[in-house]
Amino acid sequence: MTADPASTVRTRLWRPSGEVVDGFPLENLSEHLRDEGCLVWVDLCGPSAAGLDTLADELLLDPHAVEDAVTSGERPKATWHGTHTFVTAYGTRLVGDDDQRGALESRLELHRLSVFALPGGVVTVRPDDRFDMDEVLARWADHPDLVKQGAGALLHGLLDVVVDGHFDTIQAMDDAIESLEDSLFDDTGGGRQLQERTYRLRKELVQLRRVVLPMREVVNTLMRHQADLGGDQGDLGGWYTDLYDHVLRASEWTESLRDMVTTVFETNLALQDTRLNVVMKKLTGWAAIIAVPTAVTGWFGMNVAYPGIGKTSGFMASVVVITTLAVSLYVLFRRRGWI
Repeated sequence: MTADPASTVRTRLWRPSGEVVDGFPLENLSEHLRDEGCLVWVDLCGPSAAGLDTLADELLLDPHAVEDAVTSGERPKATWHGTHTFVTAYGTRLVGDDDQRGALESRLELHRLSVFALPGGVVTVRPDDRFDMDEVLARWADHPDLVKQGAGALLHGLLDVVVDGHFDTIQAMDDAIESLEDSLFDDTGGGRQLQERTYRLRKELVQLRRVVLPMREVVNTLMRHQADLGGDQGDLGGWYTDLYDHVLRASEWTESLRDMVTTVFETNLALQDTRLNVVMKKLTGWAAIIAVPTAVTGWFGMNVAYPGIGKTSGFMASVVVITTLAVSLYVLFRRRGWI
């Protein structure tokens, strides 16, 4: 097979002797896959449809899986096709607030990764270079004994990096929700900005759930087909069980965050109603106090006879009545917390 000029290709070969060879020619891929004890990894970044079809014909890859590898919008999944396992997963990253984005635009970035796992190696397909494969290579290098277990070990290391990225994203969202909670009981209220941040977080959590929750099914399927990927199923079983536990924790954490952001949204609405009631009570209290001098002066200003009309004593009486009633209402409303 010749290299696809439209894609960036990276290769690595693990020999039975323990030697690791980086950058072997892609033309030798089939030969290395047939070598007993050899393990290969091929990464295609931004391949063309024709280049991927050529690889599929050489490795006898399922055409439906090849189509899914280049089609956007595929959900995370793992499917067994007799000679290989096809996996789709998504790396996640929450970009900072300082990026040039709209107030309601999602900060969550999803990086699609497709994997063809064969008994002698894995082929990864990425539409772009946003998913960092260097971290995956470092994870494989940290566990050289595990890599000896075959393609299943390589696939485990890759998915472990993906799930760790999910945890980082979930932690960032958790911190953002805590920041919202701190702003909830601020006397200034937060207003429109708090509502926009809450809405954006809800939208981001919906996107995150779509790629985190299906990972339970993905890992569960791989656990059932470990023997088909080569290596010792017993040795890999513990690693995949631990990975499945991490996936469950990420799923449960994501669900709890959705409940938390919903609670923040509802609490914000309730606090707005409470603040409005407080304002209305204050306005009503001051209106009642102002109504007293208005009523008294209006009465004394009527063109009818009243005690003390045209005399200083009548003026003084009105002042005393206004002051007494206004102060009495102010003290009463103050004690009740209306003003």
